[in-house]
Amino acid sequence: MDQRIKEAVDLFTDVMVYGTEKVIKSIDHPLWNEYSPEQMQMLKLIRKEERVTSSRLAVLQSVHKSAISSRIKKLLQKELIRIADSDDKRTKMLEITDAGREVLKQSEKALTEYIEKLMSAHIEDEEIDQFLIIFRKLKKILKMDGV
Repeated sequence: MDQRIKEAVDLFTDVMVYGTEKVIKSIDHPLWNEYSPEQMQMLKLIRKEERVTSSRLAVLQSVHKSAISSRIKKLLQKELIRIADSDDKRTKMLEITDAGREVLKQSEKALTEYIEKLMSAHIEDEEIDQFLIIFRKLKKILKMDGV
């Protein structure tokens, strides 16, 4: 195995795990106190998928379906998501509400401002451009594999 690929995977994992923890602890925004990172991620996934089942959310969040239920319940209670009208009454499709979009907008604004401050002090513009090129390419490759 190419050691560079192994290092890239290890670095990506470290940035995702420890970076997420640091960001969550560092962002001082009421939304991050009200909703768990998992609920915020679920909200993003529902927005991105447009309409999605709880089973699909469990796969996307890599957890058992039972773990998804309480997250869905809280987001439904807060009216950030709703059960979409569907021809198939056996399958419940979830979709984001305008209130959910607003919560995500505020959350992403706080996150972007924090990351921008963090990066501007340590990362050059050219490095950001390189990062974007690589991640766009990776996203395209993953989409080709149906992810």
